[in-house]
Amino acid sequence: MDVSDQVMISRQAEKGEPMSDDANNRWQTNPSQDDQKDLPEDEQTAAAASSLSPRERFQQAADQKRQAEDEPERDIWQGTFSSRAMIGKWILAGTVTVILPIVIWLMQWGNQVTWGGYLVLTLGLWVGFALQLAVRKMTVKYYLTSQRLIHETGLLKRVTDRMEVIDIDDVTFEQRIVERMIGVGSIKIISSDSSHPELWIRGVENVRQVATTIDDVRRKERRKRALHIEAI
Repeated sequence: MDVSDQVMISRQAEKGEPMSDDANNRWQTNPSQDDQKDLPEDEQTAAAASSLSPRERFQQAADQKRQAEDEPERDIWQGTFSSRAMIGKWILAGTVTVILPIVIWLMQWGNQVTWGGYLVLTLGLWVGFALQLAVRKMTVKYYLTSQRLIHETGLLKRVTDRMEVIDIDDVTFEQRIVERMIGVGSIKIISSDSSHPELWIRGVENVRQVATTIDDVRRKERRKRALHIEAI
């Protein structure tokens, strides 16, 4: 609607004259900017988007995607193998340490060779399990950010694998009976990543919460990427 039509319609409104059918049609087809301002914000956005050409809509979607990619990567969680995950082995070492001397005394096997064997066995169990825990803690680390899951392995030679969270297809976790009592477990991740199509994160404390966090980050990233594709 041009300026002359708007002036004519305004004069008719001041005089109380009815609007002609032709002017009414033009008014409904091309409402003024003031009328568009009265629309809700989402309807204004939809109206503005519909007025853009396909080239302009593509450029707008590309700009939004670049802005999303410029968002800083945030650290969300990091972890390693928990000592509580070896609860079964600690129970075994403690049982041997306490029960075996009682058996030796009841069976009257208390000679120098028997007690020497007992000391070697118990020390071997405790030292062996402690070394196993230390090696696992030093050689395996996990980091979760808003965009990636990072898996580091190795002691002398460190290997770092990075998996995009958008490539994660499924997140599950499992716990044995004792593990449920102390809140640890293992997380299984199925992904389309070629280097780790199946990744196990073992000995995780608060395993349910960590698995839920990984799944939430995965879903959020996929929704964000899907919105950009739909906009394009």
